[in-house]
Amino acid sequence: MNDNARQAAAGLHPLEARLLRAYKPGDVFDAPRLAADLGFKTGQSNQAASWLLAKNLAAEKSRVQRVFYELTELGLEYAEKGSPEERILDLLRERGPLTLPEISSSLGLENKDVGSAFGALSKEGILSMGRDKRAVPASDGKPHSMVLTRRLLERARSGALAESDLSAEEREIVAGMSKKRGAASSPFRTLEREEVSYVLLPAAAEVREALVAAGISGDEIGELTQEMLATGSWKNAGFRRYNIFSPTSRIPMGRTNAYCDFLRSVKDKLVSLGFEEFDGPLVETEFWNSDALFMPQFHSARDIHDVYYLETPTHAREIEQPYLDQVAAAHENGWTTGSRGWEYSFDREFTRRLILRSQGTVLSAKQLPRAKVPGKYFGIVRCFRYDQVDATHLSDFYQTEGIVIGDGVNLKTHLGFLKMFAEEVAGATEVKYVPGYFPFTEPSVEVHIKHPVLGWFELGGSGIFRPEVTEPLGIHHPVLAWGIGIDRMALMNLGLNDLRELFSTNIESVRQRRRK
Repeated sequence: MNDNARQAAAGLHPLEARLLRAYKPGDVFDAPRLAADLGFKTGQSNQAASWLLAKNLAAEKSRVQRVFYELTELGLEYAEKGSPEERILDLLRERGPLTLPEISSSLGLENKDVGSAFGALSKEGILSMGRDKRAVPASDGKPHSMVLTRRLLERARSGALAESDLSAEEREIVAGMSKKRGAASSPFRTLEREEVSYVLLPAAAEVREALVAAGISGDEIGELTQEMLATGSWKNAGFRRYNIFSPTSRIPMGRTNAYCDFLRSVKDKLVSLGFEEFDGPLVETEFWNSDALFMPQFHSARDIHDVYYLETPTHAREIEQPYLDQVAAAHENGWTTGSRGWEYSFDREFTRRLILRSQGTVLSAKQLPRAKVPGKYFGIVRCFRYDQVDATHLSDFYQTEGIVIGDGVNLKTHLGFLKMFAEEVAGATEVKYVPGYFPFTEPSVEVHIKHPVLGWFELGGSGIFRPEVTEPLGIHHPVLAWGIGIDRMALMNLGLNDLRELFSTNIESVRQRRRK
């Protein structure tokens, strides 16, 4: 016996030790045999076998796929009361001809089940329908298939039926009454099981000898309990040896979600630059979500396929004045802004409609009437917009929304803020600015960044608010505004390739994720 065998024996689990003590090289074992000989449960048998396979002390001998048929709750009911066909036939022979509704009422069966059963019996020539629409037995006795079905139901009450134990005729009948999934409507459920057998290899001989020499039976105790100390039973017990080389159990440390950390860092960055944070409700009116931003009421973004409406209540009670009148006038004729407006009749009923906010800019609009000049404001805003979900799009998403008000701000100032978001917050190294169009800003700028895997994508839209937006809300100074996709900034910053990973339910991915 060599040292390797002694070391291998000392490191065995009790299940492995018991198995090796019970069998010798060349012996074949499987889960049923281990259950009968050693009292192993199925899980214990699988564990012991997999461990011995990994140590090259056993090998797989055979693997057979077997099919079984198990009774469902419906099948248990059939076994107790009889199948619908059997119950219908017995009822008609006892009470005489009946209509299908009468059969359904008498047996407590649904009409569709009675109809299906009658159709099957009629097809076999067992039942027929008279001129008075009453079902009558067409022959004496029960069909062979019904008798066979009854036997199968009775046998299955004692345990699942193995397909290999059934005759060809029985297989055909039970297969027609069975489903793999969603089997609630079928009397049988089909189960597929793999039966695996193993054989002990010659290398197990020396390890077995080492177990015997060391007096290791596999029944040793692995844990000293309070009860054993109280009763003194530990004095005569055998204990497992400690393996100081065994890996310790993993203790997952508490860790905040990386995306929450990122959102917090964005807030800290903006607050350190002198911004004040604003917030607002998820449900907004069409007025603040779009009308106050000079988006015409016939704009395609107002379509039901782009925003989510509330079913109840559908409309707000009122819109604050004088902003309603002033915004309505800006749409219709430009009000006093020097613009011609959109030249249509503003719908004051439509503007009260309630929706889930579709863009963060709604909060910028609501901030304007109470903003200080000069002033800087921002928000981390959850938005909802119907979209096809993919690696860079979600149906609900976050934006960082902000405005800067003051006589000294201009486009150059604005591009500086966009550069900060793209490079310092998102961590992008390649950035480009693209002219854009939004009804509420002029000029309008889109900022794009290049992801190492996903390539170029838009980070967000921005620009300088038009007078038609600011003046009806009481501001007569330049206002820089942006709505940046903070989810997309996180995508780049955290080194991810799919927005959906930010909201994963896989806690392991959250534990392993690291911020840059």
